[in-house]
Amino acid sequence: MKRVILFLFLGLALTAQAQNKQKATRKTPKMGAYVMVYHKDATHSLHMALSYDGYNWTAMNDDKPVVSGDTIAQQHGIRDPHIYRAPDGTFYVAATDLHIYGRRAGFRDTEWERDGQKYGWGNNRGLVLMKSRDLIHWTHTVFRIDQAFPQHFGDIGCAWAPETIYDPETGKLMVYFTIRPTGQGKTQLFYSYADDSFTRLTTEPQLLFTYPDEKIQILDADIIPMPDGRYCMTYCAQENPGGIKMAISDHINRGYQYQPQQIDAENGACEAPTMYKLIGQDKWLLMYDIFSINPHNFGFMETTDFKTFRPLGHFGDGPTSRAHFSEQKHGAVTPITKAEAKRLEKYWKKH
Repeated sequence: MKRVILFLFLGLALTAQAQNKQKATRKTPKMGAYVMVYHKDATHSLHMALSYDGYNWTAMNDDKPVVSGDTIAQQHGIRDPHIYRAPDGTFYVAATDLHIYGRRAGFRDTEWERDGQKYGWGNNRGLVLMKSRDLIHWTHTVFRIDQAFPQHFGDIGCAWAPETIYDPETGKLMVYFTIRPTGQGKTQLFYSYADDSFTRLTTEPQLLFTYPDEKIQILDADIIPMPDGRYCMTYCAQENPGGIKMAISDHINRGYQYQPQQIDAENGACEAPTMYKLIGQDKWLLMYDIFSINPHNFGFMETTDFKTFRPLGHFGDGPTSRAHFSEQKHGAVTPITKAEAKRLEKYWKKH
């Protein structure tokens, strides 16, 4: 009997050792490239570009859409796409369900979905949620905020610029975005949580951050983890001119502390900030959309401490460059492996 118990104990120990060894060898894939998503007014669709250094970008599919907006959105067009690589390697894209030229394109008889005088610019009510394991084949769902949460958002003014991030405190994907809660008033920043299939939001949107001046409209939040465990949120404050500010918090969904400085380097207005870490370096790039210049362009800043930001200029007049695309809008970046990058290049060369 003692011998049986001993063998059982040894067997359990060996099994546990094997499982621990398997876990130890299951390493996070090494990142070696970056993928950027963006939209263009001409197509209202999802576009992609690749980079191997985070500075120099080449459009996929010769700058034609990789996913056509009229196939995935209720308004037959998307804007403000954001891409996120989750800890398990799954890719998520969230976008605004909005076509600002829907009447011109023949998708509706009015300039906007609803009365422009009452609901203002855009006045959409939905988000497009997409999920993929390979960056090529995507599931997609239109999620209507007004229909899901009619008590507080049944007459929502607009829902814009959704982004996704994993919340380690809840173990869930957090989706945060810009909402004008009613037809009038200022846009604000809200957050919610998505289901595992990334087809719907499961919690009613809650305020993410309140700007100290209630007269100023804020939008386009982007959240990134900092090396000390805190979170940095960049966003657009529509002051004069509108520009990029940041707030810092110990928690991903609350407690953001206002920072007064404007961190972009533009004379005119800009929006849609996104930050990404350079692979293998303690350096982060801030990229933003400069809509106040012609031709339209992106601006870049560089930081190592989230306190000082060094201007890098725009695409074409600094260390950053773009090939086969121009006048892109509202970009976002996530890291990928070199194998994933090569697979994307190979796929779009054939299509």
